[in-house]
Amino acid sequence: MKVILINGSPNAKGCTFTALREAEDTLRKKGINTEIVQIGKKPVQGCISCFSCSNSGKCVFSDIVNELADKIAEADGVIIGSPVYYGNPNGALMAVLDRLFLSAGGRFNGKLAAAVVSSRRGGCSAAFDGINKFFMMCNMHVVSSQYWNQVHGFSPEDVKKDLEGLQTMRTLAENMSWLLKCIELGRENGIQPPVHEETVLTNFIQ
Repeated sequence: MKVILINGSPNAKGCTFTALREAEDTLRKKGINTEIVQIGKKPVQGCISCFSCSNSGKCVFSDIVNELADKIAEADGVIIGSPVYYGNPNGALMAVLDRLFLSAGGRFNGKLAAAVVSSRRGGCSAAFDGINKFFMMCNMHVVSSQYWNQVHGFSPEDVKKDLEGLQTMRTLAENMSWLLKCIELGRENGIQPPVHEETVLTNFIQ
């Protein structure tokens, strides 16, 4: 079993990474393989609504989005972390997620997912909600913790003093580990995942 952790911060070893590493350490202790992937500092193209991915299954722009699509599709779970910018996730991360879930969201059906956010002070709940919406539109199973998955601090040293935040990360990882093992045990005993109806798309005009 494997969980991909996405660091949506431009800072490789900043506050968001510190939160993700706390969760990663617990996952590893529970026997879950992990990999942290950072989106980095390079400019990220937003979605241009060309819908090329509907035919190819990949985003037309060849960058980290297609790499992440393959990694998540091959994994059993994903944790997406972001710093909070003006009450929202990092804009570069959102550009990645828009393209990622449009082009490959169907490949993530049934996988466990969680959002993690980091702020100096406020805006966590709105940013947290923004990331979770991607999971809920793709038949992914959102994993909870003892509180919203957030840490506070202006530096990694500050985050390490946020004892409740770090405990929340560990509890999240424990819950994800337990659920992954329950799903695996169910499969071994003949319990198959649900088969969904073909998606029906409507709008408010028709």
